[in-house]
Amino acid sequence: MVLHLIEDLVKHMKRGKRKMNQAERRIYLIKYLLTEQIHYKGIVIPQEEQAQKDLLRSLVNVRPPRPVDQEFLNTQDAYLITENAKDGIKDLAELSPAKLDKRIYLFQGDITALKVDAIVNAANSQMCGCFRAMHNCVDNIIHTKAGVELRAYCNDMMQAQGHEEPTGQAKITPAFNLPCKYVIHTVGTIVQGRLQKKHEELLASCYHSCLELAEQNGVRSVAFCCISTGVFMFPNERAAEIAVETVRKYYEETGSEMKVVFDVFKEEDLAIYSRILSDDMLG
Repeated sequence: MVLHLIEDLVKHMKRGKRKMNQAERRIYLIKYLLTEQIHYKGIVIPQEEQAQKDLLRSLVNVRPPRPVDQEFLNTQDAYLITENAKDGIKDLAELSPAKLDKRIYLFQGDITALKVDAIVNAANSQMCGCFRAMHNCVDNIIHTKAGVELRAYCNDMMQAQGHEEPTGQAKITPAFNLPCKYVIHTVGTIVQGRLQKKHEELLASCYHSCLELAEQNGVRSVAFCCISTGVFMFPNERAAEIAVETVRKYYEETGSEMKVVFDVFKEEDLAIYSRILSDDMLG
């Protein structure tokens, strides 16, 4: 249960007949999460806005999937929708497609800011998000900006499945507070040592599984992150080649009109995809 200090804040807002502002929502959410665990009792809420945001994100990151009060969800959703909008939302209509294939786009930036039907999350096999506080992986960022409902939904889904998600497959969930409609979660292959054919096949399976699942759910536009690169150690250039090859092959086999965005964050990946798409389109 939430402690009296949180209840008093909500009652005060109701008596004043006004909604909480963002700062008040943030404090409410932090206090709620601090009271869920007894070992958080001594944590002092900082005065600085960014420090408060970092504390809130950290508490959300490490929070296990468990029931939560509707008042918390209402406050969280209002807070996240406002914060996500402040961070900036990029509509697909604002992007320029590849010259010789209007279904393919390249975007550098935060994938959670894209207003498309679905974004792809590079998940782990537990499929419940990254539990490391403030970790800068795409899994962590997606769950942070979607809200605690996403982890709870994923946990219920995986409990029903009864086993971890195999590499190369995918699951689809609602996006909750993100500007997209769905999140498609896929488990990328981990490269330890020399890159092998099985690694390439599993990565291609990730992209193909996501495309099939998207099509089955009426998704008309999907944004891919750079699956398996980074901490999963798949070489960036070969990963990009496989991503583009798999999407083009899917188009050829199905005639799909689904729009695909390759979302990159690093300058290195932007250069790689720019070159591959340019060569591919001219070839």
